[in-house]
Amino acid sequence: MKEILHTDAAPAAIGPYSQGTALGQLVFTSGQIPLDPKTGELVTGDIGVQTRRVMENLVAVLKAGGAAPASVLKTTCFLADMGDFAAFNAVYAEYFGENAPARSCVAVKTLPKNVLVEVEAIAARA
Repeated sequence: MKEILHTDAAPAAIGPYSQGTALGQLVFTSGQIPLDPKTGELVTGDIGVQTRRVMENLVAVLKAGGAAPASVLKTTCFLADMGDFAAFNAVYAEYFGENAPARSCVAVKTLPKNVLVEVEAIAARA
């Protein structure tokens, strides 16, 4: 049976979706954007600042599902501008290092609330 994940350490959903779900040994996160979980406000700043907030939100949802960055199998990353790719990668790599998951990274026309980055993940429970 599908389990709905929720944690106060990540932003509440801003639409009809869950922060994440789990089924068996798999955890699926919704796309995380740079919202401060305490205030619900956007974290402003460059791609590095926004990526760090996104990754912290992602880790919080993973943890709520019994997973961790080391158990992430695949991420999908959305950038508003592929010109930010190198700076995005620099922060992203801090969370995965040598244990990087499979990944797709695409540039899109617009992201929710006009943010610069969104990341979702599929992980195995640790």
